[in-house]
Amino acid sequence: MEHNRPIIPAPPRKRLIRLRIFLATSVVLIALATSQTVSAQAPAPVHWTTATVLAWMDKSAQGFHSLTAHIEHKKYTAVVSDTSTESGEMFVRRDDKLRIDFDKPDKRTVLRNGDTLFIYTPKINRVEEYDLGKNRAMVDQYLLLGFGTRSAEVQKSYDVAVTGEEELDGQKVVLVELTPKSADVRRQITKIVMWVDEAKWLPLQEKFFEATEGDYFLAHYTDMKENLKFPDSKFKQDWPKNAARVKPQS
Repeated sequence: MEHNRPIIPAPPRKRLIRLRIFLATSVVLIALATSQTVSAQAPAPVHWTTATVLAWMDKSAQGFHSLTAHIEHKKYTAVVSDTSTESGEMFVRRDDKLRIDFDKPDKRTVLRNGDTLFIYTPKINRVEEYDLGKNRAMVDQYLLLGFGTRSAEVQKSYDVAVTGEEELDGQKVVLVELTPKSADVRRQITKIVMWVDEAKWLPLQEKFFEATEGDYFLAHYTDMKENLKFPDSKFKQDWPKNAARVKPQS
């Protein structure tokens, strides 16, 4: 059963976990544009080796400045066979700036500026504010995949394996699997699978397997454009001044 609706807010701790997963997908996109990581599961033999992919990560990181893409999020909950979907446009800049404007099924804006992340929901005119620094121990596991990531940093937190090749969106992709080394992280995310375009070395899709059996989070990226110039105003808090502001507790 699939619904075109945003992911339902969970209780505070679960909401923070969802936020980490959401942030992970966004940052991994940057990592792959800025680096080159791939993930997954394909039995067919591949001509790429893990060492080769990691070498491309280091090379790609040198030239990344910004990225825009259409993004679709799907959250699958196995116990009720439910899929929640939302889509919109993403804007990323190397200096820890991120904005996602969701427009389907409902409008919602996600804005990251450094260690602060905001989620604005127009329907209820409310802004949620998260201080990422307060949860650095967990969030850093994903932020290590961020702007300018080098392969050595990735390997500190993940076991990396190239596992196959296939086609996605008419493009040949190499698949890479990241397995968190931290037991704390594995209690939330057991592995990450990525599909990376072999021509442009940009991610077309990532799948985050949650610790709850059968649950996963899927991010699909299309119409990607690199190194466009985004003005600072793109990352400003541009919601109404009378919006209710809350700081969810972890």
